[in-house]
Amino acid sequence: MQILDGKALAKKIENNVADEVAKLKAQTDRTPGLAVILVGQDPASQAYVSMKKKACDRVGFYSVSHEMPEDISQDAIENTIKMMNQNPNIDGILVQLPLPPQIDTTKILELVDPAKDVDGFHPYNVGRLVTNLDGFVPCTPLGVMELLQEYNIDVKGKNCCVVGASNIVGKPMAALLLNADATVEVCHIFTDDLKKHTLNADIILVGVGVINLIKEDMVKDGAIIIDIGINRADNGKLVGDVDFENVSKKCSYITPVPGGVGPMTIAMLLSNTLKAAKLNAQDKD
Repeated sequence: MQILDGKALAKKIENNVADEVAKLKAQTDRTPGLAVILVGQDPASQAYVSMKKKACDRVGFYSVSHEMPEDISQDAIENTIKMMNQNPNIDGILVQLPLPPQIDTTKILELVDPAKDVDGFHPYNVGRLVTNLDGFVPCTPLGVMELLQEYNIDVKGKNCCVVGASNIVGKPMAALLLNADATVEVCHIFTDDLKKHTLNADIILVGVGVINLIKEDMVKDGAIIIDIGINRADNGKLVGDVDFENVSKKCSYITPVPGGVGPMTIAMLLSNTLKAAKLNAQDKD
């Protein structure tokens, strides 16, 4: 069994991004800019935004956080996004999800300029992903594909079982795998007999937020396990959706939690923002 070390790969990607940022600044006098909208006091969201800010600082991005109260109005968020869409110093706009219930999340995500949609959530970019055209891809599934590539794991022709059908992870994960010529099954909360599907899989990719959902008897020998889940156990430790201790005895590769997919998500956000900045610089030429 080999650990898929997302932390090490994320560091490598971050160093490459920092080098590219230095080149971009030298050639165009432009600094890539990322703006984040954070609504409310959710501790997990605040922690993510803090990690993203630190990563931006490390690679030399300009970054700004718009922190808004929980009871913010739809109009106030929309006006902020419109302002950032028009700001030439901002290349990427990230709306930290989830948003509070009074906010129409779909409308907010659709308002972000697709050319600044570094999270890949705008329907325009979703459509380009599904049709295998270049665009911005959601950071977590994109990070998974980079991790597989780093370890020379070719998904072509492999049976892949994606557990979880969210717009942020499961659906784009399935689309990326299909684009790479994998055979893809998507399972979700209404799937009957999950074990029947996972036992057939060469690669299991799970991200639903259920501790120990994937157990040893649900995995065939030699399978590859990508644990995208992140949960806090009763003892305070961060754990994934896979029973790591027992499943790791049967599989060929597995991602740890923490240190697997999580660091790759932030690395891909940096990569997407750099891509947006380069495209923006080309448009200015």
